[in-house]
Amino acid sequence: MSLGDEHEASGGYGGTGQTRTRLPDTGADPYGTPRRRSSSRSLVTVVGVVVLLIAAIAFANRGGDDSSSSDDAGTKPETAATAPSGQRPVKSKSAAGIPSGFAQDQEGVESAAANYAVVLVSADILKPARRPEIVRQVFDAGRVSELERNLDQVYDKAFLDKVGLDESGNAPKGSTYVSRTMPVGTKVTEYGGSTATVEVWCTGVYGMTGESSENPVTSDWFTMTLQLRWTDGDWKVDSFSQKEGPAPVNGDNKVSTSDDISKAVEEFGGFTYAR
Repeated sequence: MSLGDEHEASGGYGGTGQTRTRLPDTGADPYGTPRRRSSSRSLVTVVGVVVLLIAAIAFANRGGDDSSSSDDAGTKPETAATAPSGQRPVKSKSAAGIPSGFAQDQEGVESAAANYAVVLVSADILKPARRPEIVRQVFDAGRVSELERNLDQVYDKAFLDKVGLDESGNAPKGSTYVSRTMPVGTKVTEYGGSTATVEVWCTGVYGMTGESSENPVTSDWFTMTLQLRWTDGDWKVDSFSQKEGPAPVNGDNKVSTSDDISKAVEEFGGFTYAR
């Protein structure tokens, strides 16, 4: 399934996995006294923000990292490389900070897919100043112009207002917008030497910190399917799609405070994923 598939009214993608939209409950302070999390999915009320982000990318294609207030702009933690089990597939990073130089083999394309999944659902893609770098680094050159135009239209002021960001993609002072994806595993479903299809099973944390946040940071599980092409000496994305799950039973974890989440985002860097 490619991004050319019809965009469902629910905010998800067509196909076997439908993403459901849940709106936040604005009647209570989401960052009140930490509570034990129930396994009921009815408590996950802010998945709609995640769905909105991913669905908007899909809509644009059809046609990271974290965003914090300006006070925190220079304090983002650096990413660190993971130890690959095979040959080293990541040779360098581009000027945009995105891994590049993947090996032209199945390990290399899995590593590329994992790293691209991270950046495609990052908060940085909402920033007008960062978006062109991301699109040009991740996608095949033939798709870049179209995607830049469409993403600019999708991520307009109205969209940014919905997720609580200003026109530059920054969170209000004292808050941090979190959108960080962690690949759990990868699977090559098709490989032809210069083209490949890779599924990336992901979990992530998304939402806005802050005592008055209507979209508190929560978690989600989803699978991204990326079609990649070997071009100009590297793997690039031709198209991608997303579906919900597989998701485990929610753990009975104590919910952290807004301050704890903000501190974790500032102190813990991400990874360069290698297969």
